[in-house]
Amino acid sequence: MTEAPDISTLGALRASGHVHRVVKAEIRQNLIARLAAGELTLPGIVGFSDTVIPEVERALLAGHDIVLLGERGQGKTRLIRTLVGLLDEWTPVLAGSEINEHPYAPITPAAHRLTAELGDDLPISWKHRSERYGEKLATPDTSVGDLIGDIDPIKVAEGRSLGDPETVHYGLVPRTNRGIFAINELPDLAERIQVAMLNVLEERDIQVRGYQLRLPLDLLLVASANPEDYTNRGRIITPLKDRFGAEIRTHYPLELDDELRLIAQEAAVLWGDETDGDGTAHAAPLVPSHLIEVVARFARAVRDAPQVDQRSGVSARFAIAAVETVAASAVRRAAINGEPIAVARVADLPAIVPASRGKVEFEDADEGREFEVLEHLLRRAIAETYRARLAGLDLRPLQQKFDAGLLVESGDTVSADRLLEQLGTIPGLSSLLERLEPDSVHEGPATVGIAAAAVEFALEGLYLNKRLAKDSAGSRTVYGA
Repeated sequence: MTEAPDISTLGALRASGHVHRVVKAEIRQNLIARLAAGELTLPGIVGFSDTVIPEVERALLAGHDIVLLGERGQGKTRLIRTLVGLLDEWTPVLAGSEINEHPYAPITPAAHRLTAELGDDLPISWKHRSERYGEKLATPDTSVGDLIGDIDPIKVAEGRSLGDPETVHYGLVPRTNRGIFAINELPDLAERIQVAMLNVLEERDIQVRGYQLRLPLDLLLVASANPEDYTNRGRIITPLKDRFGAEIRTHYPLELDDELRLIAQEAAVLWGDETDGDGTAHAAPLVPSHLIEVVARFARAVRDAPQVDQRSGVSARFAIAAVETVAASAVRRAAINGEPIAVARVADLPAIVPASRGKVEFEDADEGREFEVLEHLLRRAIAETYRARLAGLDLRPLQQKFDAGLLVESGDTVSADRLLEQLGTIPGLSSLLERLEPDSVHEGPATVGIAAAAVEFALEGLYLNKRLAKDSAGSRTVYGA
């Protein structure tokens, strides 16, 4: 954030050559500048670059208010909040104005009076773009007063008459004047409350009870909603839907690479190094890339499974929470065994199933089979990742150790050192690491953990391809011929 301009009066603002632009023109010109410079217009939005983002850009260039339709966890709110970055970093406002009036264009009676009295000495202040965003989650108890405004009894008690516009307490919408206002889950807003938004979208003014009050609001209105064929809680009334200039459908990541990028961006697995109160340092846990790919494939498999209610969708938060759970399982094992750094392994993946059950809605016919379905899909995701990463790699030398009678115990409490000790010399380990973790530095305190993760993944892949046997009981797993 840069410093606000050192201008504090209307006269100084005029002398600086400042030009007043309405919000939509401000966004349009800043968007055009980013497009011309080849910069990201909406940084941090993953998987929408060829689909949703061009539609949003066209809507903003056209000056349209927008409604985003999509299932849960598709990044609608994240996308809306990113629009704030297209506003000017600093904008002047009348000092003390409740509704962020521009010094060149006062709209309330009080502001007109002050402008006439003080002229060029009118004091101004500056607002950062982060303060020019308002958001309301549409809940059944939302009132017109919350959004638009109502009479302030305290101001009336102070002696003002009921007809005085200055007795109005402004709601969230006018308080976001000259900014971006978002309504999340718009169909949940009662239909009679949606009616109050009609003038805001078309005539750009508000009405408060019986007041003769006209405030030409300057804002961009953006709403989010689930598709109407899914939500039975309400609908967007037709006149309100007609007033939105653009309706844009969002979606889940279409490609596996986008899913991986999204997980890497959002999952809190890259925790910073932590220190206990006694000064003991704990290194951040590491989730190897091949396990993140398993989670991504698992989320996509759940999303496409016929047993899952397709109307409710499977949120991106499903995969993000799954990676965080895997990392937490690794931290638990490291704490139990005193390992210097927690590195996740295949043994940590089963923890995903019970933790993620509540994030998936199943069809009625499959109630009671939730764990069975999720466990099957997880095994399938591991097998697909194994084929994608290790296709063509000769693992026969590793398998032959088991053919000779070797048994290897693993599990979510077995340390990496203990796992590798049971295997002894591992033929082809460098090739295995190169395939599974090509971008990792295979030295330092994480070396043993990464090696154990790679070997255990290979063992699980051999088991799923019926080249090894596996016996599981609780948290204990034994691989054998």
